Amino acid sequence: MEEEKSFSDICGGRLALRRRYYSPYCREFGLSSPRLSLRSLTAVTCAVWLVAYGLFTLCENSMILSAAIFITIIGLLGYLHFVKIDQETLLIIDSLGIQMTSSYASGKESTTFIEMDKVKDVIINEAIYMSAKPRLDCLIEVYRSCQEILAHQKATSTSP
Repeated sequence: MEEEKSFSDICGGRLALRRRYYSPYCREFGLSSPRLSLRSLTAVTCAVWLVAYGLFTLCENSMILSAAIFITIIGLLGYLHFVKIDQETLLIIDSLGIQMTSSYASGKESTTFIEMDKVKDVIINEAIYMSAKPRLDCLIEVYRSCQEILAHQKATSTSP
């Protein structure tokens, strides 16, 4: 069963939470944020280049314009590859473990897997990473579902 629900991020932007229930003890959550806006990209690029042109007219040094172009390109590539996350996925399998995947705007993916016997509890640490920046209502929904699976896993591991 799959369902999708809309939430908002801390800035009021739209986020989509996709939930897949493969079984009562295997769930996947995918949080998608909006793609990079061409309008904001153009605004930042124009601002950097206007400042560079202003400095060029004062100093009459063409290296300023070259540096502005270089900094803009390197900054954009760094932002797309290391900062801008398009989707975060959390897969919880009761008997196996937890897998967290982050998909960046450049296409890069980062995956972490934690075996279930090493998991004691789930803590949502969005205050430090702040990648998709969901509001509390979205985080609570994911947290409660994780706790249900962990409670079942602990109950089955302690029973003879």
